[in-house]
Amino acid sequence: MLYRLAEAADAPAMAGLFAANHHDALSERERARQGFVQGALGVDELRVMAEGGGLLVADDGGEIAGLLGLVRAESMPGPPPPVRALLRAQDSLLWRGRPLGAVRWLLYGPVVVGAAYRGRGIARGLFTTALEAAAGRAEVMVAFIEMTNRTSWTVHVDGLGMIPLGEFDLDGRAYGVVGAACPA
Repeated sequence: MLYRLAEAADAPAMAGLFAANHHDALSERERARQGFVQGALGVDELRVMAEGGGLLVADDGGEIAGLLGLVRAESMPGPPPPVRALLRAQDSLLWRGRPLGAVRWLLYGPVVVGAAYRGRGIARGLFTTALEAAAGRAEVMVAFIEMTNRTSWTVHVDGLGMIPLGEFDLDGRAYGVVGAACPA
């Protein structure tokens, strides 16, 4: 498996992967079993993110097995509502005893792994690649996870060791915020 920066040409495959794992495309049972992503990331949005160096992919001989976003939240043009809510909440979220707003951080996510690749270490490979890409750029990678997405919480907190920083609410939905220390 090759972990690399996404390229603009990867956008159609990434959009297909994102759409197949979107909250609205899955049954309640599937969401509970495998987790889900939300938001609107189509071909055009993913192409722009790839061109800006904000996406990593797991490439299995030309097939995109997974993707992961890694960007500065404040640099996103027109960030989606959950990112705006996270930015508003950053002074109430603590990283190692300091408000997140006082720390250099990168937004980690969304993370998507194709159904045929689950259980094969792809999420861990993307996570490790993201840490390497974040080295020297930030002190912490930060993700927000809708609290109903227990699978994602389990993968990131229990499996990858990300540390809970607090929560925020948006439109009646609770989001947990987790972080992982970046190498110096």
